[in-house]
Amino acid sequence: MKKYFTFAKQLSNERKKAVMEKEDYKTQSEVMSRVLRAGKRTYFFDLKETKNKEHYLTITESKRRFDESKGTFFYEKHKIFLHIQDVDSFSKELNEVIAYVHSEENGIQTIKQKSQSESSEDEEE
Repeated sequence: MKKYFTFAKQLSNERKKAVMEKEDYKTQSEVMSRVLRAGKRTYFFDLKETKNKEHYLTITESKRRFDESKGTFFYEKHKIFLHIQDVDSFSKELNEVIAYVHSEENGIQTIKQKSQSESSEDEEE
């Protein structure tokens, strides 16, 4: 019986060590992180490093939701994993889309722009 407890204790210590190593790796693997709070959404930009010293970017959108059946809140998350070798081309394409949104010729307006144009129309009346 004593052998069993010794084995169980050793196994327990090994599990604790594995969990601690995993937690330690988690903190070491994160190179840089930024947070953007945007209304009901939060965006996380995390640059991470693999065990092989390769870098990748995760972009996470997090939204707080309410589960009516359980009566509790939960977070709905969507992630994009971007390999570091794709960052430049991703950035180029994203910047083109952003430039299009910001150009006045296309008719796309942000909520802020819409409210500004509505308030200026009210002032003209």
